[in-house]
Amino acid sequence: MATHEVSPIQSKIYEIRGQRVMLDFDLAALYQVETRVLKQAVRRNIERFPDDFMFRLSDAEAKHLISIGVSQNVISPNYNIGTSSMFAFTEEGVAMLSGILRSKVAINANIAIMRAFVAMRNYITTTSTVTAELAEIRAKLALLERNDEDNAEAINDLSEDMRKELDNLYLAIAELSVKKAKTDEPRRPIGF
Repeated sequence: MATHEVSPIQSKIYEIRGQRVMLDFDLAALYQVETRVLKQAVRRNIERFPDDFMFRLSDAEAKHLISIGVSQNVISPNYNIGTSSMFAFTEEGVAMLSGILRSKVAINANIAIMRAFVAMRNYITTTSTVTAELAEIRAKLALLERNDEDNAEAINDLSEDMRKELDNLYLAIAELSVKKAKTDEPRRPIGF
């Protein structure tokens, strides 16, 4: 499946309770069935959906997700939450749906959804690796900057010491030249 077909599905993957999930109404739209039909199929096969495959959202979670979806133009502003609870399916739960929804559309949608989950996981893994590498590079740069500062400070200290030594040399040369000038005066002979 092409990347352009995976991206719209990725926008329907939410993180809830620390898990990436898809919501029942989004899955129903992808499978081209009514949400109530999808939920009926799940309820008839509830033993296939343990808590780590599917869970019901609290009213607060559902309203929060709907408000996010509406603000991002992913969910219609007219969306009706309804009276029944909203189901959230993990990647494993979506895979399990393929066993109970067997239409050609459902099978193709399920393949696309699995690819979207894999693409997201790969992206997160790649991003984590790049982030770790960037952190390592930043640490090395900080160390180099500290070393440069230490080196510059040492050079300044060395330069100051060198300046003092040069000043002392110039002073000594000046004193020697004064002494030399005094020694160039004709001497009176001693003795006779």
